[in-house]
This record gives sequence, structure tokens and C-alpha cells, in this order.
Amino acid sequence: MSALDTPAGTAPAPGRATAPAAGGEGLVGVFVGLKLALLRNGLRQSVKRRAAYIASVVFALLFAVGQLIGLVALRGNAHVAAVTVLLTGVLAVGWAVMPLFFPSGDETLDPSRLVMLPLRPRPLVAALLTASLVGIGPLFTLCLTAGSVAAVAYGAAGAAFAVVCAPLALLLCVALARTVATANTRLLTSRKGRDLAVLSGLVIAVGFQVVNFGAQRLSEAGGLSTLDPVADVVRWLPPASAIGAVDSASRGAYGQAAGQLLLSVAALLALLWLWQRSLVKLMTAPDGSTLAAAGAAREKTGKDGSRLSGLLPAGRTGPVMERGLRYIVRDPKTKSAWVTALAVGLLVPLFNALQGNGSVYFATFAAGMIGVQMYNQFGQDTSAFWMVSLTISSPRDAYLELRARALTLLLVTLPYTVVVTVVTAAVLGDWGALPSALGLSIGILGGMLATGAVTSALFPYSIPQDGAFKNVAPGQAGLAWISMFGGMFSAGLLCLPLVGVTIWLHVADHQPWLWTLLPGGIVYGALVVWAGLRIAAPRTADRLPEILAAVSKG
Repeated sequence: MSALDTPAGTAPAPGRATAPAAGGEGLVGVFVGLKLALLRNGLRQSVKRRAAYIASVVFALLFAVGQLIGLVALRGNAHVAAVTVLLTGVLAVGWAVMPLFFPSGDETLDPSRLVMLPLRPRPLVAALLTASLVGIGPLFTLCLTAGSVAAVAYGAAGAAFAVVCAPLALLLCVALARTVATANTRLLTSRKGRDLAVLSGLVIAVGFQVVNFGAQRLSEAGGLSTLDPVADVVRWLPPASAIGAVDSASRGAYGQAAGQLLLSVAALLALLWLWQRSLVKLMTAPDGSTLAAAGAAREKTGKDGSRLSGLLPAGRTGPVMERGLRYIVRDPKTKSAWVTALAVGLLVPLFNALQGNGSVYFATFAAGMIGVQMYNQFGQDTSAFWMVSLTISSPRDAYLELRARALTLLLVTLPYTVVVTVVTAAVLGDWGALPSALGLSIGILGGMLATGAVTSALFPYSIPQDGAFKNVAPGQAGLAWISMFGGMFSAGLLCLPLVGVTIWLHVADHQPWLWTLLPGGIVYGALVVWAGLRIAAPRTADRLPEILAAVSKG
């Protein structure tokens, strides 16, 4: 039983050491210091990790400052209030869902690690909330909320409300994220429960596309004035109501401003109460998901595995491909990433085609989305990679391992790319562009596989299995971002020849020769993959200890 069950006036057992900060204000400093120490120690491990983290921080801050300047530049626009209110609403939705499916690595925010510590609920919530405010995400959000209130605040009343509402909106976003994360810890840490994240990821992917196409409709409908009816509703939903309060106070509607501010405060208090209840339940109630099921489990016959092995190539390639396919089917995080990529890759070109303003070449987006699965190949093995490393004693062994992993991806991605391109061409009725679009997609897929093999060797990172909300180990988030975006940028450069030929054939009115891009894309993609594997193999063999240490961190 956790110390959360201990009555407030009960003295600790004789001889038991009790943390002096467990029930007081000092606990906030402990958790903030713990978070800073984890970050500092993670950055001390290598120069490459420091460089990756600094690069990600600089990129995020530049983008945040750009957004802040853009919002301030809208000051005086008749519809700026609608923009800022809706932006804050979308930001809150992002805070609620992003921690579940995107890289985050913060050991101070994982409540399951605190079960055996003598911590009271209220001080624990305060400490966790304060520690949550340390990081790039909260700073980015603060820039957006500050820009939003600066864009709508006028007069002394507006300025007074702005000083309170900007940090209040930030606290609401962070508290919402922590409440959702804590409430779903038990669900997503069980194997069957984590499988539900696949469906959630699919819903989020569809939601992003709805927002995207809504923005397109907005641009077609004639401007920002069409946002006003939606904003009139959203301004009463926290945390957007905090920005709405600043706007109302600036317009002299003090009663409305007070109501929106009180609504935001009440929402924050309700979230903190729900968060506290979830913490108590998580840290005191037994975890039914870990109990053994009644009755003996049905033993597997192994017939399916034998049938699958018989269809795959002989030698090292077959077992590696079978292992990769089983990861896709059985590992919740791998399955979630695949389902989300497959859904988004199909939705973007298909929705654009259904709207009548798309192109067959939008199908190349599917190849890019699914090709990302090649990145961080060794990270999905986690600490089990040591068994794989024992079988790699030369660049030749590393080449065969990487080649088999690439073939596993091609087994799914190649027919998927063909299907998406054909469906897009059928919806648009543009069969003439099908061969060139398909050849370009295959070339892009080859570039992604090539750069994915290289970045897997140079920028490996761990995918923790003990946390439902962490896809990157603490201190490795910057490494993950630089690996993904650096690899995607390099893949884009590799595909420039194909893109250039495609543009030239269109501009020079040589459309009858567009069909040559299909065999050209196949040959070019195969050569790029072969070159990428050849470059990555010796680096993988030479860096096995570093790769093993990186992927085993979580």
C-alpha cells in the first residue's frame, strides 16, 4: 500500500526514514531539480546528443518566436480574436493527445515510478505540475499564449486580464495533458490496453486531416470572417476561454470577461482534482491488468510460424523478416506507428482527390509517411538488441541484417504505395500521370529506406517499454528529432533528380515520355537503397557498442 493511504496525522513508523519534503513545499524543488538533473546527465553522455538537443531547442524557439511575432502582427485585425481563441483550442487538443503518441521522455512525470515513495497527493500534484512546466513544450506554449493575449489586449483592463490569463492558459494545457496521461496509465501499460492506442492514433490522424481540409475550405470561403461563428462557441471552452476573457475585457464586456476567467479557473481546479484522484487510484488500487487470467493459456502450435518461415527467404534474411513482421503485429507501439502512418498516407491524397483540387502526385506523400518506419530500426529492439549484436561480427553481417529489415518494410510499403497511387489516379481520373507518380513514389520510398538505414546506425535511440506515454528515453528527444528530420531532408535531396526530371517533362511538354519514370524510379530507388545499405553496414558494425548502449537506455 502506498503512503497516499496514510492519514495526515499518522506518524511514521519508528526507525523509518521519511523524506522531509514529502508533504511540503520542498517537494516542488525536489522534482524540478530531478528533472533538470535528468536532462543535464542525459546531455553529458555525448557531444552528439548535446548538439541534437540544442538544435531541436533552437528550431522550436525560432518557430515559437515566429508565431508570437505573427500573432502580434495581427493586432488590430477585425477577426484576430477568433484566430487566437481557435489557436488556443487547437493547442489544448494537442496537449491532450500528443504525449500519448509522440516522443517524450520525462521520468519525473511517470507516476507509476512513485508508488513506493511516502508522498501525499496534493503536494505531489503541485510538484508534478511545476516540473511539467520545465521544457521546450511549455515554453513554446507560453510564447503562443503570450502572443495571443498581446494581439487582443487593449486598455488597462485588457492588460490586467492578459497578465493572469496567459499563464492560466498554459497551466490548463499542462494540467490537461497530465490528467489524461495519468488516467490512462493503467489502460495503456497493459498489452491489450495499449492496442487501443492504435485506434486512438487513427482517430487523431483523421482529426488532423479534418483540420487540414477545414483550413482549405476556409481559404476558399473568403477569409477569417468565417471563423467567427465557431470562435463564439470555443471562447467559452477552457483554455480558450482565458483568451476570450482578455478580448472581452478589452471590449468593455467586464461581466463576460469575469465569467470566462472564472470558467478557466474552475476548469483548472477540476483538472487538478481529477488528476489527484487518478494518482490516488493509480498508486493504491491493485492493477487487474497484470493479474494472471483464470485457466491455463492456450499453447501455440507453431504452425503459423512454420508456414510464415516457409514463405520467406532462406538464411539470415528469413528470420530477420519474420521478427520484423511479428513486431508490427504484436508490439503495441510499433503497431500504432504503422497504423497511423498507413492511415495518414492514404487520407491526404484521397481527401485532396475527393475535393477535386488534388493531384496524382499527392500519392508520393504515402511513400514518405510509410518510409519513416525505417528510421531507428534498432531502437524497436530495445535491450533485446544485444542478441542481434552477437550475430554481427563484420560489415557483411550488418549489411544482411539491414537488408532483411529493409525487405520487411518493402513487403508492406511497396504494395501499399501502388494501391494508394492507383486509388488516387482512379478518383481523379488521371490515368496518364499514374506511371510517373508511381515511379516517383518508389524513388522516394527508396530514398527513405536508404537514409533510414544510415540514421539507424548514426542516431539510435531507445523506445521505452515501461511507459505508455514515452517513445524516447530521457535525454534522447533531440537525438530522435534530428534523426528523423535530418534523414527526411537527406531523402529529399536524394530524390531531387527524379523530381527534376518529372518537372522537366511537364514543362517541356514531353508528357508522352512520363511513363519512363516508372522503370526509372524503380531502378533509381533500388540503387539508392543498395548504396544506403552499403554506407550504413560498416558504420553499424563499428558502432555496435554505442548502438547497444543507446537503444538499451530505456
